Amino acid sequence: MATVIVRYWAAAKEAAGIAEERSEAATLAELMTKITSNREGLARVVSRSSFLVDGDPVGRRPHETIILTDGATVEVLPPFAGG
Repeated sequence: MATVIVRYWAAAKEAAGIAEERSEAATLAELMTKITSNREGLARVVSRSSFLVDGDPVGRRPHETIILTDGATVEVLPPFAGG
């Protein structure tokens, strides 16, 4: 189990009510389950979000295959409007 920093951006930050938090999880899938537990608004945003783990895009890789390490930073990036 790794201790990671989760950073929320834009709508994810608003839904979480905080910009950053620490959590423990072994995989990105486990982390997403933990941070969205009892947080319906955040769960909706997270379901549409993309993720960076230590600056690397997760892309379409299954979240259960993304192994987290101690001190990793996971950024939650909701879809951005504009262009």
